[in-house]
Amino acid sequence: MQGHVVSKKVYFLIFATLLVLTGVTTGVAFVDLGPWNTIVALIIACCKATLVILFFMHLRWSPRLMRIVVLSAILWLAILISLTTTDFFSRDWTPVPESWESSLLRVPPAPNGLFHRN
Repeated sequence: MQGHVVSKKVYFLIFATLLVLTGVTTGVAFVDLGPWNTIVALIIACCKATLVILFFMHLRWSPRLMRIVVLSAILWLAILISLTTTDFFSRDWTPVPESWESSLLRVPPAPNGLFHRN
């Protein structure tokens, strides 16, 4: 079975692009962007993952069914991340105890005759 043939020039170009993006990721790590550091790093990582999936895993030349499978996997990943994010942001609604002693339950003593010690 013969698959799609890609020239070495394309592979070397994608490899060089991945190296440049890795250098950009390293450079951005030394720049203080505040809360945007993580977002910029994730955007660069998504670009690198897209290049790997499209060219090295041959998704660009694969049948339509394979593209649907990959897109559905990305959709489910987005759903899981959004559900985790909503759980993370809803954690501020619960009060945080001052110390471990404040989280102890104050259980009233049981009436006589209900619990027997042997």
